[in-house]
Amino acid sequence: MVKSMTAYARQEEKLPWGSIAIELRSVNHRFLEMSIKMPDELRALEIKIRDRVKAKLNRGKIDLLIHLKVQQDGAHQIGFNHGLAEQLAKTLHEIDKLIYNAAPVNSVDILNWPGVMDSENIDQEAINEVILPLLDSVLEELLEGKKREGQALQQMIVQRSNEMRAVIAMVRNKMPELLLIQRERLEEKLKSFSAAFSPELDNNRLEQEMVFIAQKADVAEEIDRLDTHLDEINRTMSQTAKKDEAIGRRLDFLMQELNREANTLGSKSISNITTQASVDMKVLIEQMREQIQNIE
Repeated sequence: MVKSMTAYARQEEKLPWGSIAIELRSVNHRFLEMSIKMPDELRALEIKIRDRVKAKLNRGKIDLLIHLKVQQDGAHQIGFNHGLAEQLAKTLHEIDKLIYNAAPVNSVDILNWPGVMDSENIDQEAINEVILPLLDSVLEELLEGKKREGQALQQMIVQRSNEMRAVIAMVRNKMPELLLIQRERLEEKLKSFSAAFSPELDNNRLEQEMVFIAQKADVAEEIDRLDTHLDEINRTMSQTAKKDEAIGRRLDFLMQELNREANTLGSKSISNITTQASVDMKVLIEQMREQIQNIE
């Protein structure tokens, strides 16, 4: 199934001693880039958390926020590291003497310094047992959101692909007629030229010119390659339902190949019909490319 890189998920687990909330945001990015914000009490789990995220996600910029709230009751008191706070205050006072017009530091700034406020009587093992399963659950919720948006992206790409196929079929059907019209135009020009400069029309020269024009205007290979690339797009998206893999880069490459063939079709154009067909296809390709940037 096609998955989007854009999604959001949040879950919270309430416990006797407080609560843990995990928030995940994902946006499009060329690679997998992860930013984790968590309390210092949970830093020992960071490697395991990163490994779990990497096992589920392939691409995207991931923001992971973990909120830990501890109840301040008789059983679970918040400890205050008086010695560290005093040392910080003295150090800041000495720094103020060295800096002109130093910004004031209040007590809240000191309290927010790591280690000044300590959570006491909280079983670290109990936190560990909760946070990793909760992360797995949030990841599953995020994946469901990515799949839902991915389905919408896939439908749009299929729709644009079908519109491109209609344009390609029109060009393929029109080419014999367009070549015939081009031949008639050339015959008229050669007759006019013959009447002015030569009593006889050189049929061999006419055939040579027609062969040259036919070769120059031949877009059969480009049309066939356009169909092949569209088939590959559909195959890539359909295979995703069987294999859980990232396909965004492959689809982006196929967009480049489609655009290349559409440009060649325009450069070989011998009629406003094929010129307009090239423009229409490039518009459709650009619409697909914009959406593919969000596919994992």
